[in-house]
Amino acid sequence: MKKIGFLSFGHWSETPYSQTRTASDALLQAVDLAVAAEEVGADGAYFRVHHFARQLASPFPLLAAIGAKTERIEIGTGVIDMRYENPMYMAEDAGAADLIAGGRLQLGISRGSPEQVIDGWRYFGYEPSEGETEADMARKHAEVLLKLLEGKGFAQPNPRPMFPNPPGLLRLEPHSPGLLERIWWGAGSNSTAVWAAEHGMNLMSSTLKNDEGGAPFHVQQAEQIRAFRKAWADAGWQREPRVSVSRSIFALTSEQDHNYFGADSESSDQVGYIDASTRAIFGRSYAAEPDVLVEQLAEDEAIAEADTLLLTLPTQLGVDYNAHLLDNVLTHVAPALGWR
Repeated sequence: MKKIGFLSFGHWSETPYSQTRTASDALLQAVDLAVAAEEVGADGAYFRVHHFARQLASPFPLLAAIGAKTERIEIGTGVIDMRYENPMYMAEDAGAADLIAGGRLQLGISRGSPEQVIDGWRYFGYEPSEGETEADMARKHAEVLLKLLEGKGFAQPNPRPMFPNPPGLLRLEPHSPGLLERIWWGAGSNSTAVWAAEHGMNLMSSTLKNDEGGAPFHVQQAEQIRAFRKAWADAGWQREPRVSVSRSIFALTSEQDHNYFGADSESSDQVGYIDASTRAIFGRSYAAEPDVLVEQLAEDEAIAEADTLLLTLPTQLGVDYNAHLLDNVLTHVAPALGWR
C-alpha cells in the first residue's frame, strides 16, 4: 500500500492554451484541485514553492484554505526553500495552517534549488554568516524551526504583560502538537538524506538528484533511500520515518491523453549541470497505456522503497483534466501494483 498524491508547481501564464492565466487562477484552482483529488481518492495535495517566479510562492494561506475546504487529504509542500525563511514566523504560520487542517500538514523543506534571480534570499534580508555557505544557512534555519516546533518555552515573559501569561517561559503560538513529526527534508544527495535522518525529518526525494555513480536515476534514488533508512536506525529514532518520491506518470486512456503525452513514452533519464559544479540526473517520465505502465513501474526501485508517491501534474491544463490524470493512475495502475 502506498499513499498517492499530486505535486503542483503552480505555474500560470497567458499563453494561448493555458487555463491558468493569473496568480488568482493558480491559487483558486489549487484549492479546487485539492478538493477534486480528495474526491477521486488521492491521499495528498503538495505544492512547490518558488520565489520571483510566476508560480506559487507563499504556501501557508493556500494550505490553510485547502485545509478548510477538505476533510481527509494530506496537504503539504515540496519544498519550501529555507534560505528565504524566518523560522520564527514560519513556525507560527505552519502551526496555524496545521490546526485549521486538523493535523494534516506535511511540510517539505529544503536548502532550495537554483532560482529565478541571483541570491534571491538576500532580498529577503538573509546573508550566510562568515565562513558559511547558503546551504549552511538553510540548514541552520531548518534546525531553528525544528527546535521551535518542539513547543517548549524559551522567551522571558514581560512582568507587566498586556494579557495574563501562563507560568514559565513562553513559546510561539499557535503550537500544533505532532507537526514536528510531519516535517520532510527535500534531499538532493545521499549525504543530505543522511543529515535529514539524523535530525528526525522524513525524506522527500524528487525527480532530480545529484548524479552519484552514474547508475539509472531510480537506482540512485533507491540507494539514497536506503542510506536514509540506515541513518535513521543508527540515530535511534523510535518512530518509523516516511519517504516520498515524485514521478511524472501518465496513464493514456483517451485520445486526449495520447495527444498530450504520447510523445513522452520514449522518455529517458537526463544528465546535466544544475550549477557550475553540480552534475545532476533527472528521472524519466512514464507515459503509456495502463498495462504497459504497470510493467514499467514495477521495475522502478525507488518507488518500491517509498511509502508515498507524488505525481507531478500539468496544472495549466485545468482542474478537471488533472483530476482525470490522477483518477487514471488510482483506478487503472495502482491496484495492479498493490498500491491500492
